[in-house]
Amino acid sequence: MGARGRLRVLLGAAPGVGKTYAMLEEGQRLIEDGHDVQIGFVETHGRAGTAGRVGQIPVIPRQLVNYQGVDLAEMDIDAVLSVHPRIALVDELAHTNVPGSRNDKRWQDVDELLEAGIDVITTVNIQHIESLNDVVEKITGVPQRETLPDSFLRRADQIEVIDLAPQALRDRLAGGVVYPAERIDAALSNYFRLGNLTALRELALLWLADEVDQALQAYRSEHRIEATWEARERVVVALPGGPEGETLLRRGARVAARSAGGELFAVHVTGQDGLEPLNPAALAQQRALVQKLGGTFHQIVGDDVPQALVEFAKSLNATQLIIGVSRRGRIAAALSGPGIGATVIRESGDLDVHIVTHAAAGGRFTLPPLGGALSLKRQVVGFVFALLAGPLLTWFLSVFRSAESITSDVLSYQLLVVLVALVGGFWPAIFAAVLSGLTLDYFFVSPLYTITIAEPLHALALVLYVLVAIVVSVVVDLSARRSRQARRSSAESELIQMVANTVLEREDPVSALVEQTREVFGLARVQVLADDTVLASSGQTEAQAEPAVIPLTDDTTLQIEGRDLSGSERRLLSVIVSQLESALERERLRQAAEQIEPLAASDKIRGALLSALSHDLRRPLAAATAAVGGLKEVGDELSADDRAELIDAARLSLASLSELVNDLLDVTRLQAGVISLITVPTDPASVIAGALDELNPGPALVRVNLGHEENDIDCDSALLQRVVVNLLTNALRHQPEGSPTLITTSVFLETLEIRVVDNGPGIPAERLEDVFVPFQRLGDTDNSTGLGLGLALARGFVEAMHGKLVPEETPGGGLTMVISLPRVQRKGPGAEELQEDS
Repeated sequence: MGARGRLRVLLGAAPGVGKTYAMLEEGQRLIEDGHDVQIGFVETHGRAGTAGRVGQIPVIPRQLVNYQGVDLAEMDIDAVLSVHPRIALVDELAHTNVPGSRNDKRWQDVDELLEAGIDVITTVNIQHIESLNDVVEKITGVPQRETLPDSFLRRADQIEVIDLAPQALRDRLAGGVVYPAERIDAALSNYFRLGNLTALRELALLWLADEVDQALQAYRSEHRIEATWEARERVVVALPGGPEGETLLRRGARVAARSAGGELFAVHVTGQDGLEPLNPAALAQQRALVQKLGGTFHQIVGDDVPQALVEFAKSLNATQLIIGVSRRGRIAAALSGPGIGATVIRESGDLDVHIVTHAAAGGRFTLPPLGGALSLKRQVVGFVFALLAGPLLTWFLSVFRSAESITSDVLSYQLLVVLVALVGGFWPAIFAAVLSGLTLDYFFVSPLYTITIAEPLHALALVLYVLVAIVVSVVVDLSARRSRQARRSSAESELIQMVANTVLEREDPVSALVEQTREVFGLARVQVLADDTVLASSGQTEAQAEPAVIPLTDDTTLQIEGRDLSGSERRLLSVIVSQLESALERERLRQAAEQIEPLAASDKIRGALLSALSHDLRRPLAAATAAVGGLKEVGDELSADDRAELIDAARLSLASLSELVNDLLDVTRLQAGVISLITVPTDPASVIAGALDELNPGPALVRVNLGHEENDIDCDSALLQRVVVNLLTNALRHQPEGSPTLITTSVFLETLEIRVVDNGPGIPAERLEDVFVPFQRLGDTDNSTGLGLGLALARGFVEAMHGKLVPEETPGGGLTMVISLPRVQRKGPGAEELQEDS
């Protein structure tokens, strides 16, 4: 098999930005350059400018797929593979193929072309990307059923944003370039609002920027590039855990805001930081502040704080690192050597480091940081301190030596030993004690300048002297151990709290926990797998790395790569594992709840239907009972006309009752799953015609304006007709005399809308949803009108067909009921003659 073809994607923020036009222009240019380019599938949407750009580009004929008796056109995969052009133009990558096609989705068709070695240029809108589907729905209020997996799109060789300013797109729309005239007003006031388009444009640009950033990170990891590439400003703020963190965050936010696309990261390293104890309340407030400033908060564990900060910043390809001025005083700094700031600057390489002053800088004297069982560096400092301070102290005491000064000499050396113990711990203190004892005996105890001990008591004093040094150093070492354990426990406790908050607050806790696990333990890659399917992943794999596998559930495992964890780290990992198990269980329960929701909806519809039955049974049953009772009691005395009238009344009432019972049986079977909902591509004109025939209101009362062109709806025509009858009956009841009710159809994105518009008294905006309460008439006490299923059931039927029924205010007063159902492309003549007949 030859090489795989190359995929080029033209990405747009919204319909109408010019993706198809740009694709056809590129096709024309490539043909002029001598390339073999052919059109596999192009959708012009009736736009003359787009259709005109097809020009001389050869078009491969489409394939007709028969679905429910209707022939629908799709791309002919076999024909494209047979022609095998060098470059194929394929529009609408996220399109769902007609049932019966070889593949369910067009992107799967494109994948086949790529496997055959055909280069493909295609188009897609940002709302069709799977990971952004819910975000787009929140922005526009319009759900998208046609989605494209991110994984396929990220494999594209080239992604190009076809950008158009929001106001320019609205101007194109208002000028009739995008949609026909009858759809312009609805589009401008709904999906194509200026705020919507601005948000979608930003989303498209940011998605592409993130995609480029991921490609850059993968390239740097593959080529082991550690130097910072300043493609965009990434500012990391080191939070020490004190109140000064707020100052550092605001300074970091200002630095990030100076460049377009700047990103803000806040990181707190838990471990030996040499500062005052952590202030959980301050850190929690700063975490909330980070989110307000548009940044992200990270927490990692590391005993070497400068190294942890630099490694974290480099892992993000950060350009700037902001840290605060040390809170230690000069004496503490002199005793403990260079602080975090100096060490970070030395290790930062080409990373810019900003040291920011704050109110707590240069505070009161504190002892040098005491690490866990004192590090090797601390011990070396202790030995050096003993070697330097011992001779200086000896010289100083020798200058002022006298017969009476022996006591002060001994205490001075004892103080030296205590200081060495505080700085370096056990072994430096023992060294200083022995060295001081020998120095004291040689220079200050008779006979001078010898190591001879003339009195046994002097020997005992020297032993006691060493024992004091041992006791002091043991106490210091034990204190250091306890301090380290306390700090570690505090760090682990806070990390556990953060993990618990992640599970409770994040929409996707599994991915967040995986990311935190990688950051906290400094791992190369962490991922959660279910039967070899990756549920969540963070980081890049290391060459020849053997992952550690930790079981989560029966079919789910956690894999970590990078390094072996210590015992304490494994204990902490076990907490995260338990939270992951809880998050996975919550996700399983959520999916189960989603499966239960249709049952709840069925119960709701069934309850509404019973309410309808209890209401609508009364009138026909009472009328039939009265008619039959009258015939029985006085039938012999009635005239033939009166008898016929009573019989007609009973017959009509029983017919209405029979119709209502049939509706009840049908819906009950539907909700019980005994019969299936029959949804087929249906011309909405036929449904509207059936409703008008049933009600027969006359052309003076109803006006029809059809604008759905060559589009059908996927619905059950019988149920939809009942819905239209119900809506039209309500509209006619409230329509003022001389003003006809309007029925319109239009296409909006992937839906076809049927509107029933009246100019009656309308309903207050805050009570629009109340009309869907079963038989809520909002003050209308006329209980003799209508045997319909009620608006509650009408909405239930529309939702069962995967549509929506929503009320809107009619401009100028009144109520508009909008039915939105999935549209399908139709082949064949339209039914515009209905408009003339009505």
